[in-house]
Amino acid sequence: MKEPEVRSRAFAMPLTSPAFPPGPYRFVNREFFVVTYRTDLDALRAVVPEPLEVFQPIVKFEFIRMPDSTGFGDYTESGQVIPVRFGGWEGAYVHAMYLNDHPPIAGGRELWGFPKKLASPALGVRKDTLLGVLKYGPVTVAVATMGYKHRTLPHEKIAQALAAPNFLLKIIPHVDGRPRICELVRYWCEDITVKGAWEGPAALELFHHALAPVAALPVREVISGTHVLSDLTLGLGTVVHDYLASREPLREPEPVQRRGMWGNGSNAVPSSPKRRST
Repeated sequence: MKEPEVRSRAFAMPLTSPAFPPGPYRFVNREFFVVTYRTDLDALRAVVPEPLEVFQPIVKFEFIRMPDSTGFGDYTESGQVIPVRFGGWEGAYVHAMYLNDHPPIAGGRELWGFPKKLASPALGVRKDTLLGVLKYGPVTVAVATMGYKHRTLPHEKIAQALAAPNFLLKIIPHVDGRPRICELVRYWCEDITVKGAWEGPAALELFHHALAPVAALPVREVISGTHVLSDLTLGLGTVVHDYLASREPLREPEPVQRRGMWGNGSNAVPSSPKRRST
């Protein structure tokens, strides 16, 4: 394969069979279950990066069912979103996401910088209850419940909330482990159609896990539960802050001298010793 062809085909990895296709990424019958809760302000400030500003001790724990998404297929997602301010905008910082499908994990991380990890979220209706469960491996780390469709919400208000800006911290390392990309990304959801919106009594339990630390933002008070059915397009992002802009350009590191098998600081095989004349 010639270099021009490599450049023309270099959209995503692997080169000859990308993990996800180019967008746009349209979601049909995308279902949200969001529990809004009060947490500790200091805990939020410890995880939200500047120049984003935390202005209230609020977290939105989301379960999202996506049965029909362009290129990504049928999957479920769960995570934590934090209300923030940036440059006069009020929006949301996506803090953590857990899902069960590889293409949106790869695409989300590589394109936008979504903080996605492989897990097992589930969202469904059990009798009179909307139920969301997140498992990391065999361990349950979050359980959310809500009374099913107790009260209807205005669609205009929900559409406005879905259209607010969202922020991500995109991190891609260099091949030697140093940061190559470290950017604050802003994106919007577009072409939004709200098909239904409801609220009801809600509850949320979070459990500690070393690799899925959702309980690091503890539940102090549940404020509301919201259930939404919608169609929307996930817009591509723009970089609004480059954390490495003031850093010196990356230079090749100095060669690392490794201690070889001969104990002389080199992996080279030593030359044969000279014979003494007799």
